[in-house]
Amino acid sequence: MFSPGSWLPALPGLEWGWALLDALLQGLVGACAVSVLCSLMKVYLYIKCVNNPERQAEKEAIRARQPLLEPLHVLVLTGVLGLVGSRVAALVVLEFSLRAVSTIISLSKGTHNSQLYLLCQYSLGCGVSCGLSFLLEGALHRSWNLVLAVGLSGLLALHARRLAQHVCALYELHSRARYCGVCILLLAAGHGIPCLLRNALALTFAVADLAAVELINRDFLSTGEAVRFWTPLTICYTLLVIYMQEESRQSMVRGLVFRTVLVRMGGLFILLLTVGRWTDVLHVFVSLLGELWCLLHAGILLESCWRQ
Repeated sequence: MFSPGSWLPALPGLEWGWALLDALLQGLVGACAVSVLCSLMKVYLYIKCVNNPERQAEKEAIRARQPLLEPLHVLVLTGVLGLVGSRVAALVVLEFSLRAVSTIISLSKGTHNSQLYLLCQYSLGCGVSCGLSFLLEGALHRSWNLVLAVGLSGLLALHARRLAQHVCALYELHSRARYCGVCILLLAAGHGIPCLLRNALALTFAVADLAAVELINRDFLSTGEAVRFWTPLTICYTLLVIYMQEESRQSMVRGLVFRTVLVRMGGLFILLLTVGRWTDVLHVFVSLLGELWCLLHAGILLESCWRQ
């Protein structure tokens, strides 16, 4: 078995085309992972709203989402993740990992973190893309492996989406009548969805962090270059985490979340202006669009998390 382009002449244009195809396939896998995350969070939040008579308006808002919005979300996110370079994607992954660790540490003080699963959408897509880029680097059948990954992730995303649609349409009826196995299972164990997501995300970001560090370090020819890059990066990310911890003490409203995204991407933009390349700067703007798109897509779910 050969790579799809192995039998074609080694022309620069063809190599660029296959590289773009691989990037889009990686982006599609990342977008499918985000879709699974959103679908499971939708199921979890809908069940919580059903069980609380005071949250019926939220339940109707979650159920009333447009059916074409999810495919559009996957399509847009695929394009964004395919355009973002591995260097900026790696930096986004590391920044979120540091922020997540800081948030988890603060949980002992009573902080609620349901919204963290929704705030990590774009970072999750970047993490999956980074992990695939690292794991398949130099693979003989890279494109075929990515096609297989797209098939598997697409299947998971499709079933997760169907589960969310089934729950929104029939969970109330089936949970009362107790004749649907899926709804009975969710009735008994639906509260464990956050734990499932937490374990899956922890494993994903553990691999993504290792891949991100390796992808960044491979561009340095000497230890001095690495130190000149990692030192301001560490300072920048530390200041960002301190800032976001201070902001999180305020009420979590939509405007605050969007402002935090702008501050994070602004800090990354300034950092890459000094130690990055011009393509990295362009990729920061693409990442900003991806972050904002994910937040807009999850707006109703985020509102439900904040009201818990």
